[in-house]
Amino acid sequence: MMFALFMIVILLITGLIWLLDIVWLRKKRGLSQQEPILVEYAKSFFPVILVVFLVRSFIVEPFKIPSGSMMPTLLAGDYILVNKFTYGLRVPIINNTFFEINQPKRGDVFVFHYPPNPSIDYIKRVVGLPGDKIRYQDKHLIINNQPLAVEALPDYEYVMSGLNIVTAKQYNEQLGEVKHTVLVHDVIGNYEVDTIGAKLANNEEIVVPDGHYFAMGDNRDNSSDSRVWGFVPARNLVGKAFFIWMNFDQGSRIGNTIH
Repeated sequence: MMFALFMIVILLITGLIWLLDIVWLRKKRGLSQQEPILVEYAKSFFPVILVVFLVRSFIVEPFKIPSGSMMPTLLAGDYILVNKFTYGLRVPIINNTFFEINQPKRGDVFVFHYPPNPSIDYIKRVVGLPGDKIRYQDKHLIINNQPLAVEALPDYEYVMSGLNIVTAKQYNEQLGEVKHTVLVHDVIGNYEVDTIGAKLANNEEIVVPDGHYFAMGDNRDNSSDSRVWGFVPARNLVGKAFFIWMNFDQGSRIGNTIH
């Protein structure tokens, strides 16, 4: 969000300098005189900044994965692309939708503005849609009274901070039309009172409010998600993640689609 604001400011400055040159400065200095260097730079950078701004705002935007909360689907260090128009075209900065296209579906990996601090972008998986009734029993999801189909896979090992090797149970999970892999650890979640996580841990059913989504990380026991900070408002949506374009440590991940 801050980068978009920065781009708008630079776009306005370079555009105003170019416009000022067209309507006043050019006439004042005459055709024989050389353009001031500030005008030359503004004319050079304005079209480039405009194209980058339009592409990032309405078509596709790159992001870097900072943590392991979406393992094994996404790893820390993955550079991904996010489709900005899948969920509708939005006004930059204020994020109001001005052209509806699609709504998030269960199983989508989506980027959104973190509800407690919208200047930060988060990435999780859409688990619950508006109106869904959700329970989480024995580390398995039940949505609208239907347990999700799961398939056990071999254990998954990865390195945590401090170079500690962690072993997690691994499952294929069918969430809507998407089959994806989740990690589950032999730990009991510790959530503050009245959080969604505490209610789910107490075998309570939660209902996703209208205009909101319930998000979880694929690394289920190492993810700060809707269980901790609440539902994702529709106005916070950024886009749908769809492609890994770079990973400097694991080149084999380059070119993988995200599902």
